[in-house]
Amino acid sequence: MRFRPCIDIHNGSVKQIVGGSLTDAVNNTPAENYVSDAGAVYYAGMYRDLNLKGGHIIMLNKKGTDEYEASKAEAVSALQEYKGGMQVGGGIDADNAPDFIRSGASHVIVTSYIFNSANLDIDRLKALSDAVGKGKVVIDLSCRYRDDAYYVVTDRWQTFTDLKVTPDVFDKLSAYCDEFLIHGVDVEGLKQGIDARLLKLLADADNHMITYAGGVRSYEDIDTIRDMGRGRIDFTVGSALSIFGGTLDIKEIIRRTEQ
Repeated sequence: MRFRPCIDIHNGSVKQIVGGSLTDAVNNTPAENYVSDAGAVYYAGMYRDLNLKGGHIIMLNKKGTDEYEASKAEAVSALQEYKGGMQVGGGIDADNAPDFIRSGASHVIVTSYIFNSANLDIDRLKALSDAVGKGKVVIDLSCRYRDDAYYVVTDRWQTFTDLKVTPDVFDKLSAYCDEFLIHGVDVEGLKQGIDARLLKLLADADNHMITYAGGVRSYEDIDTIRDMGRGRIDFTVGSALSIFGGTLDIKEIIRRTEQ
């Protein structure tokens, strides 16, 4: 089990937001837990100095907007600060993925691009995997609970797809990627605890590299991830970190993962 740090960027600023509050609506103002005075480079340098690898940088704005371009500039600067140390997601497709790899990303993270409306588009996924190599692709299967199952959500987590998150899905998609990233969207950014039901499901996806994100608020939550995931599920912490206005110390988290 490893701690994967994060840098979430919205409107060109590093922020921690309540994930389910972000939409594409005009003048949408998501609920913010924290807005940093420091740029993405500051956090990338911190993670590099702490030797934390495999974290993710997420650009939260809609691709094709001025706000996305501002967030992209921040993301690229962070990638160049910590070359090979972080992954990047948000607006990734087969055309731009190689550019992000050349900018210093270890992997690109993809969700919306590999869906056509509500359906998984294997051709798009194959095109992305071919563009950078499967060893540099992370598939984001962030999901919400509905009708007794978890469904992947796209478009800043607002659109339900028809894809259920099951152990078989990980087996199928692993032919095109190196890792998986799973946000428990229903608890993301709320600091009210982890989604234990989702963790149980992920623990059954053996032999796949999976990072869980969502709701971590205490060191005990981290212990629960270790126990339920049998030490095989990595995790990230956002709003609960002291560097993002919370109470958890990043060095203490590192210490606990090294036990």
